[in-house]
Amino acid sequence: MVHLNILSGLFALASIATAQCGSGTPDATVTGSGNSFTAKKGSSNVYSGSDYHAAIQAALDSISSGQRVAVIASGSIGTNTISIGSGKVFEGCGTINVGNKAGRGAIESLNTVGAQIPYLTMTGNPYFGLRFYGTRNLVLGKITFNLSGGLAIRFDRDQAANSDVKMDVISCTGASSHCVETWNISGLKINQVIAKNVGESGLLLQKTTNAEVGLVDGNNVGAGTGYATLRFANENGHNNGNYNINIRINKVVSRGGGRGIFCVSQSGAVQIESVDLASNGNNAILIENCYNVKIVGGTVDGGGEVRLSARSEFANNKDISITLKVDNNTVRESPCGDNTTFNISGNAKKNIC
Repeated sequence: MVHLNILSGLFALASIATAQCGSGTPDATVTGSGNSFTAKKGSSNVYSGSDYHAAIQAALDSISSGQRVAVIASGSIGTNTISIGSGKVFEGCGTINVGNKAGRGAIESLNTVGAQIPYLTMTGNPYFGLRFYGTRNLVLGKITFNLSGGLAIRFDRDQAANSDVKMDVISCTGASSHCVETWNISGLKINQVIAKNVGESGLLLQKTTNAEVGLVDGNNVGAGTGYATLRFANENGHNNGNYNINIRINKVVSRGGGRGIFCVSQSGAVQIESVDLASNGNNAILIENCYNVKIVGGTVDGGGEVRLSARSEFANNKDISITLKVDNNTVRESPCGDNTTFNISGNAKKNIC
């Protein structure tokens, strides 16, 4: 059991999601199967026919901000995109199978306020499963991806920034890219990201500030790559010209795959309370050109070394503090960082400054 002490009171998702998907009286529903689907707003039909995507979009378009759609039916939307507007609540109670459309999400909410997806199960091989930018007060609840490829959740790099994003439990299997990739978020709260057999990162945070994350759990994530169960990149945590701690992670668990934790490219401002890393195929931990990174405790067993390194194009590591029990591994710092503190127990070989 993971005790989310830093996230006390973070989620009261019962207040933003019903007790069960589709429970109560949704404002609109999508029912049916095979080649026959019906979308209703209240007692009125807004779509009847064979097009699953058209039924879903008709239901969404029929409701107003503050109202809820429950998609009870399972089906395939092909390479189409479902668009969720401001204030609308979208519950995917069936299984939504999706195709791949370059640069697009199977489900998108763009430049919106208060959109919610309390429940969703997605299969297929999307370019992006969920795609967002320009959102405020976005809420994602219990989201499950059982994919055969693609990237599950993406916040765009080159579009409008986001603020006050909340996620409950994001579970991904089979993505060929990342489970959750963020760009340009101010104010992010995540309960859990659980990634298994994912090609790149479990959780990748970029240009994100004021983030609180409960658990990142990766099993065979990023195998054969430089990615990690948890990765910080591209000035993540840099906030108003400083690297004061504003990224807080309660626990990271990683088994096999590539790296366990990777901080790179002038990121930092992060405190990780506990780690449990074993048998990672690449570095268990790699900190490279990062600033004010604190790992408070936990264990590393085997796998690739715990390493502090630096590239010449960025300023060297600064204000790194690592307290860990490390067994059957090596802890290495090269080059020497600025104000590095190690408290290493276990049988690890140490080559530190």
